[in-house]
Amino acid sequence: MFKNIFKPRNASSRLAAQIQTQAKFAQAIALHQRGQLAQARMIYEEILRSMPRHFDALHLLGVIEYQSKNPRIAVDLIGKAIEISPNDAAPYSNIGLALQELKQLDAAVASFDNAIAIKPDYFEAYFNRGIALQQLKQLDAAIASFDKAIAIKPDYADAYSNRGSAEQELGQFEAAIASYDKAIAIKPGLAEVHSNRGNALKELAQLDAAIASFDKAIALKPDYADAYYNRGGALQQARQFEAAVASYDRAIEIKPDHAEAHSNRGNALKELKQLEAAVASYDKAIAIKPDFAEAHSNRGVALQELKQLDAAVSSFDAGIAINPEFAEAYYNRGVALRELKQLDAAIGSFDRAIAIKPDYFDAYYNRGGALQEIRQLDAAVASFDMAIALKPKFAEAKVNKALALLLGGDFDQGLKLYEWRWEMKELSEHKRNFPQPLWLGTESIKGMTILLHGEQGMGDTIQLCRYAKLVAALGARVIMEVPRQLFGLLQDLDGVTELIEKGTRLPAFDCHCPLLSLPLAFKTDVTTIPGSPNYLRSDDSKVDKWAMRLGKKTKKRIGIVWSGFTGHGNDHNRSMALSRLIATLSHDYEYVSLQKDVRKIDIATLESNLRIKHYGDELQDFSDTAALCSLMDVVVSVDTSVAHLSGALGKPTWIMLPFSPDWRWLLDRNDSPWYPSVKLYRQNADLDWDAVIERVNTDLQLLSE
Repeated sequence: MFKNIFKPRNASSRLAAQIQTQAKFAQAIALHQRGQLAQARMIYEEILRSMPRHFDALHLLGVIEYQSKNPRIAVDLIGKAIEISPNDAAPYSNIGLALQELKQLDAAVASFDNAIAIKPDYFEAYFNRGIALQQLKQLDAAIASFDKAIAIKPDYADAYSNRGSAEQELGQFEAAIASYDKAIAIKPGLAEVHSNRGNALKELAQLDAAIASFDKAIALKPDYADAYYNRGGALQQARQFEAAVASYDRAIEIKPDHAEAHSNRGNALKELKQLEAAVASYDKAIAIKPDFAEAHSNRGVALQELKQLDAAVSSFDAGIAINPEFAEAYYNRGVALRELKQLDAAIGSFDRAIAIKPDYFDAYYNRGGALQEIRQLDAAVASFDMAIALKPKFAEAKVNKALALLLGGDFDQGLKLYEWRWEMKELSEHKRNFPQPLWLGTESIKGMTILLHGEQGMGDTIQLCRYAKLVAALGARVIMEVPRQLFGLLQDLDGVTELIEKGTRLPAFDCHCPLLSLPLAFKTDVTTIPGSPNYLRSDDSKVDKWAMRLGKKTKKRIGIVWSGFTGHGNDHNRSMALSRLIATLSHDYEYVSLQKDVRKIDIATLESNLRIKHYGDELQDFSDTAALCSLMDVVVSVDTSVAHLSGALGKPTWIMLPFSPDWRWLLDRNDSPWYPSVKLYRQNADLDWDAVIERVNTDLQLLSE
């Protein structure tokens, strides 16, 4: 960096004092070159006391001040030297370095330019000029400056390395790797270059090569904490989370205050679902670096997964307080607030994320979901549309737009758009890739064999199996594939020629259709839903068996279902605790649990309420549940498969719905076009179940009148 700065000016031999000064100056240079800066400084200062305008002493004393981390003094001293001899290149280059240290980058570039104007082959000045331009984010100009240095000195490894760094900053990762490779070819022992090369490879998702590059950096420099840290990032990207944690641990062992390593270690632990450990790791990062906004936000995400939602929001708020323009923290905060049912606040948080980052398609998507939950369907659709405009193949946004349209009764657009569900990650794994074509109602299937198959929940199959009769009426032979739990229930279903249990070998067929695509195939709208008072029937022998199991009837029997499948995306809205349902229900009836599975939270309530009969594992499949439903006077249920079953059997069925329900229940009506025997009890905008249960209880009391 300071080559060619120790050359003394020609000294006059006219006076003995000048000869003595020259000898002192030579001694100072020797000390300076050996790194004995304090001793060299004393001699330079001694020379300047007798010769205040001694150019070399002023210049080199300025260099010592720069090397001693006193850049402001360095600028003053070297500036005085330039006043004495304005045509010497080295002082301009060195004052440029001091100005660079003072963050006076434009002035630094101008000084390097002066040095180059005097000495056009001054490759060090071009190199340092490139660094200053890179700091100014003038990256193309920086690369051009490094190229000049390389043209003058083709074996300039540092220039290749810095050129690679600037190219990497521009997102030119392949060019950056080529530059790093040049640097390594000239100087193989540059650990930092190997590490930077690894980062560029990581950006290109060439993860094995990236890890190998970090390994090389570590081999060259075993205590290289940042290389272990960057290696951890590559391993994490490769989803090798345990190895990533080990790499972060090594970085932290070398450098215990490596806040970024603690934070990223938390990310890897979060992926491993070690959430408490992840929070502890974020806490360490924040203790080291209290203004680490990303760590606060990531901590909030882990707390959210732990269902500590209020704490999560506080963590996001801390990140936002540090960085008010932190779009991701606003987004994460919105997600947590949405889960807390603070929907207006959630929408506000998504709005802020979008204001900061207008192309934030995930924020538009979640904003649409929150708007749908408060039943602002037009605004929800508009928000989904923005997400789709930003990410045209955003399947989740298209499907949720479809659900909003369907909920609002627009079956024409909604059913067509709902076909995008197969592009969603959670459903794509279950897509049936048959060689036979998909039938969506456009071609004749007369004389053909068609396979109808379920795809999602049991309730969907129960609801939509009614279409088998319509398919058969088109002249097709209908095979239907159903899960084992539904086989006994559906074995006599109208329109089905052959019922197949899922998982067994399928017979030959000509085309297929998923059950949830049948409404589209038949161009169903709200007025043409194929309603039927009872398209399913219970097994008489099982009805007799369950009648005996229940015993003599002394009161009206009310079948109850209070919670559904925990894996359902809207389960937190549609289910409730048994204690909440049973607390106010009249003692005048006999209550029968129609649920097979009971959550841990409900076990104690069930065991302590002798007025509820519960049969659990005795319900071997849905034919047992159907028989039990048939023996009820009324079935009171949240939105689950049992509600669909009871409605399909034609039993009086009262369904308790969240404020924003599943699309098939539509809005603002207490009946269902799908099931004539169903009555709907809806939450109000306060999202409270108590008022719903009170209305159910009031209507139950009317049964005995």
